[in-house]
Amino acid sequence: MILQTLAGLLVALPLNGLFAEDSSRPPNILFLMVDDLGYADLGCYGSEIRTPHLDQLAENGLRLSQFYNTAKCHSSRVSLLTGQYCLAAGDVSLSHAVTSAEVLREAGYFTAMTGKWHLRQQPTDFGFERYFGHLSGACNYFRGDQTFRLNGEPWQVPPTGFYTTTANVDWGLTFLNEARRTDKPWFLYIAFNAPHAPLHALPEDYARYAGRYEVGWDVIRDARIARQKQTGLLPPDLPPSPRPEHVPAWSQLTAARRAFESRRMQTLAAMIDRVDQEIGRLVQDLKAQGELDNTLIWFVSDNGACPYDRRSTGLDKDPVTADVTYGDSTGWAWARNAPFRYYKQNQYEGGISSPAVIHWPAGLSTPAGTVIDQPAHLIDVLPTLADIIGTRVPQSWPGRDVRPVSGQSLKPLFDARSLQRQQPLHLLFSTDRGLRDGDWKAVSFRGESWELYNLKSDRAENVNLAGQHPQRLQEMVERWTTMARDVLHAPAKAWSPPRPAQLPHQHPEWTRFDRDPVDGDQRRSRGKKSGPTATTGLRARKNTKLQREGNVLQLTFSGEDPGLAIDRLPSGLPPGPYVLTFELASRSQGRGDVFYTEKPGVPLPQGQRLPLAVRHDGVARRMRVAIPAGRICKLRLDVCGDAQGTATIRDLTLQRPDGTRLLSWPADIAPAAAR
Repeated sequence: MILQTLAGLLVALPLNGLFAEDSSRPPNILFLMVDDLGYADLGCYGSEIRTPHLDQLAENGLRLSQFYNTAKCHSSRVSLLTGQYCLAAGDVSLSHAVTSAEVLREAGYFTAMTGKWHLRQQPTDFGFERYFGHLSGACNYFRGDQTFRLNGEPWQVPPTGFYTTTANVDWGLTFLNEARRTDKPWFLYIAFNAPHAPLHALPEDYARYAGRYEVGWDVIRDARIARQKQTGLLPPDLPPSPRPEHVPAWSQLTAARRAFESRRMQTLAAMIDRVDQEIGRLVQDLKAQGELDNTLIWFVSDNGACPYDRRSTGLDKDPVTADVTYGDSTGWAWARNAPFRYYKQNQYEGGISSPAVIHWPAGLSTPAGTVIDQPAHLIDVLPTLADIIGTRVPQSWPGRDVRPVSGQSLKPLFDARSLQRQQPLHLLFSTDRGLRDGDWKAVSFRGESWELYNLKSDRAENVNLAGQHPQRLQEMVERWTTMARDVLHAPAKAWSPPRPAQLPHQHPEWTRFDRDPVDGDQRRSRGKKSGPTATTGLRARKNTKLQREGNVLQLTFSGEDPGLAIDRLPSGLPPGPYVLTFELASRSQGRGDVFYTEKPGVPLPQGQRLPLAVRHDGVARRMRVAIPAGRICKLRLDVCGDAQGTATIRDLTLQRPDGTRLLSWPADIAPAAAR
């Protein structure tokens, strides 16, 4: 009873008053997230890549060997910030959640962020007092894009001397200096875009790995697994997953393909090396300020390595300038996620399990270098931070219908105690599904038949036990479905019955290794039409089924990056400004966007972005989007973010502000000036 009463007093006391009484200071918090990092991409997780600063943090702190993300960029950021599963939190709108920045700011912290946002509005709308970075999901590392912001205002990327990874830490250090002048504890969240594509490396980093990967992914993967076992990260008797059918042996590739793949991994290694160098700058600054011991440093990735081979240009050049870009490689993603199966977006271990390094000398009771095997998740971050500083996550917030957090505090792990999870870990992105319940895991690849694994004996998910334990699998699927409905508040289509498995698994954006690499978008090399109205320039984006009925477009969305794209507008199109009009009835969720480019060589969506307010109640409404451009080259229309669902678009028209029609789809009308 005495302990319970004391605990209640600790929660009720204001943060500053609590720490003033015992003359100690609350910890500063430095949270570091990288993008598309594989489980085996750090030295302390088995890699040959130079990451001495992160390795040192792990050696003096702890590593989590079973730390989970959501397998996707934006949904992991939602879970990190809110303690909730992405859909439950309101997806990119965060309309049912409170963020860590808001909780910590209310508790007396100075809050700042740099890097990738990838959610609706801006960080300064969600509790961050300072922000530098880009609102988009990816950008050119040397050139940036039009979404860069500084404290809520547009920020112009300089024409030379810019690299996003370095800029994120430059501004992070600037914000720390501001925080120190306030004498408040501080919370700094740095969301690196690296090593997300487009693959761009600084020349000096790229040169460091010249020729290193000519041995190929088979050799590199085996060496990483051996180091993982030697360092105690994985059991010495763990059987790794075998090379999948869609990844050939390195020796089977052509010389041209091997040369290109070697340079791709060389670039990735350089990008990861640079992240570590920048983290080293942060650590050195904390040492110089006497803050390192009482700063909680927490490093994670938003998902596993990315297999989507979307676009590579300038294949005869090195990707050390803004004009040369490489896409990701499925073969190297397999090696980088060693020893696991599959990749980003999939709910197998390769997609959802990633490095987690925690360093806090003043707050960890674990021996230095400890490896913790208990499962944890990004949803646990906010509850842990609230527990550490002695506050609670609010159950209400102005303008939002707040739902309960699903995560729980990991402080018992920091105190060298065990953690009892209160409910299974629910795994869902698009049609990829999973549930982790104790040692058991159920998983479904892109909505296909459920599989069952015992991760205690088979962490790499090699032996499907669904046939041996049908009752257990059925109970887990029922629990997954119940959580999807009652905890995530997911739409009914999210738990629709699975389809029969089509083996071996394939994906249209995995690398094709049956031909030499070509310059440009790999998807165009597959010999497929871009959509049913390809002759007009209108096409369905990926995970979108498009049907034309007269002047009506019927769309069905099944996963990430859905929508419509118009890749080429007539050269005779009169100059703008323009207005895009259409009638829209949507039954989906998420944000809407219109993207456009003013230069032919700029790919979508790296042009200008215009937000589109969409109501997903199935009611047809007339939409009007003003496009303030002199002349546009490409258009993209998204009505549901990365959500699933359906939409009907009628009378899609590009016109002048006075109503003069210039182009219409599906029926492609010649520009007014050309008629």
